[in-house]
Amino acid sequence: MLDRYNELVEVLKKANYDYYVNDNPTLSDNEYDSLLAELERLEKMNPDIIRGDSPTQNVGSTVIDKFEKIRHVTPLMSIADVFNEEELIEWDKKIRKMVGDDVSYVCELKIDGLSINLTYENGKLVQAATRGDGAIGENVTHNALTIKSIPRVIPSGDSLEIRGEIYMPIASFERLNEERAQKGEQLFQNPRNAAAGSLRQLDSKVAASRGLDAFFYHVPLVNRSTHHEALEYLRENGFVVNPNIECCKDITEVLKYVNKWTELRPTLPYDIDGVVVKVDNLSLQRELGSTAKNPRWVIAYKFPAEEVTTKLKDVIFTVGRTGQITPNAVLEPIKIMGSTVARATLHNMDFIRERDLEIGDIVVVRKAGDVIPEVVRNVPERRENTRMIEKIEVCPICGEKLVDSASGIDLLCPNETCPARNIESLIHFVERKAMNIIGLGEKIIEDFYNMGILDDFASIYHLETRKEELTELEGFGPKSINKLLENIENSKTNSLERLIFAIGIKGIGEKNAKILAKRYGTMDALMQAEREELTNINDIGPILAENVVKYFEDEDNCKMIDTLKELGLNMNYEGMAVSTHEEITNKKFVITGTLEKYSRDEVKEIIESYGGKAQESVSKKTDALILGENPGSKYDKAVELGIPIWNEDTLRGMSDIFTKYRQ
Repeated sequence: MLDRYNELVEVLKKANYDYYVNDNPTLSDNEYDSLLAELERLEKMNPDIIRGDSPTQNVGSTVIDKFEKIRHVTPLMSIADVFNEEELIEWDKKIRKMVGDDVSYVCELKIDGLSINLTYENGKLVQAATRGDGAIGENVTHNALTIKSIPRVIPSGDSLEIRGEIYMPIASFERLNEERAQKGEQLFQNPRNAAAGSLRQLDSKVAASRGLDAFFYHVPLVNRSTHHEALEYLRENGFVVNPNIECCKDITEVLKYVNKWTELRPTLPYDIDGVVVKVDNLSLQRELGSTAKNPRWVIAYKFPAEEVTTKLKDVIFTVGRTGQITPNAVLEPIKIMGSTVARATLHNMDFIRERDLEIGDIVVVRKAGDVIPEVVRNVPERRENTRMIEKIEVCPICGEKLVDSASGIDLLCPNETCPARNIESLIHFVERKAMNIIGLGEKIIEDFYNMGILDDFASIYHLETRKEELTELEGFGPKSINKLLENIENSKTNSLERLIFAIGIKGIGEKNAKILAKRYGTMDALMQAEREELTNINDIGPILAENVVKYFEDEDNCKMIDTLKELGLNMNYEGMAVSTHEEITNKKFVITGTLEKYSRDEVKEIIESYGGKAQESVSKKTDALILGENPGSKYDKAVELGIPIWNEDTLRGMSDIFTKYRQ
């Protein structure tokens, strides 16, 4: 019996491999189902023999209470986008300027799904996590185990991370929506949303029933020379690599690939929204490194947005958290890229006049980057019975007379206590890149504000005391309220940069917030920062420095911070805080060549952690060139300008810095 059981497991595993990896089915559906049924019978009669890699273990049987937060060992950075051939060609020029002309690329289809990070230890899958914000994701291992194209065990026995994209095939999406329609349930807008909703199910049986699939495309730390060799490593270990990947010797071949799949896109059994282009040579990838947000060695070409026509029914004006007035188009609802669009921003009155828009016009609408709806133009030949869009004079919420912004382009409500400004501030505070409080959407915040439940940041953390009152509201059951309160409590542990971004200091975005958090380490230290020292921080400068100082000069803002502190919010930076060092702080560095002991990204992080700045090109303002093996033209330029040259011996000589970093 045991021999037959092991035989069935191996036969079905091979069939799965042939189907998902080789795209070459070796068993008919009937044969596969018959063998699987026999395997299930044996396991039901002898549960003690069930193997962890048995195909039956993909059906889902785990139910969890909540999603555990996971910090990625290697952060998942986002890929920069380009939207036309000219921008793609310009990216290629930048690459060749940095590393020379001897560069080739690998082109991949950009699967419209959601990123997954798999962790294997000694060849066994131990964890699957979503991308999250790139640094912290959610543990979805119980659902990933139900996807047949995700190997539970890899033959190499390696311990490493694997990156991929989980998606829902179009056939699975259509079947799912048919089932939901028959049950009277709300339909999913598109396969990507359906895949995301399926992967975030607490009950793995639900995820298992949705027909999810996956492609894999990246191994952060792999002992190979090129990206296409790394892809071959993935194939050898049972991962499904998209069959339409091509190696391209230059940008001309890349453009041919792009044009080919722009046309063939509708023929695929899954959704794609562009093409990803990667430098093939891994040592060149390391040399190119990353910006604060994106790797330089990869770019995503996004397909031209789908354009549709609809009617501009009305224009309403909204007030943002800074008081900025924004006109918004109210559209006849129309489907674009699988989702229904009924609103689109019109930015400002200049935007409206430039496009000659009037209420009643037939307009062309598209999704910028396949995400944000925008009005492109009107259709003048179809204009009839329209009326002008008038510039408003007073705030639509509080009635205060509007003023022009400093640029003269936008209108502003000067009333700092305008209810709309307060609502927008609360919405900003809870958004994903700020405090990340899931469950407090825009509509809920607006309703809670109007009901007097929320009025400032601190009131969010007092919702626990109003739990009984909340459960009496329509649409708020005990389960949803408990989840919301749990998310609010979890947000108290966020690192300082999220709080700095969330409180809404004028001009301080996500990147600047992290710079300030790293530099000062605590909220108290930031609140005491002086204009001059803030001005001297790279990427801050005099205008943002003035905004920071003015924010903390406001007594009400300081009281609010004290209240949040009393409520238990973390006021410390959880990453590596910025220290000072006379040879690095406030100085500029360029790295060239391949370093032996440290990666380029590690050296950049060390430089930034000591208040220095890593730049891409050598100039008279460069303080030192950090030199590795096989340097490029940057070395020649540094010698020409008399720039000091540091090598790895120089870095090792700074033992206080580099020993601390290695700890």
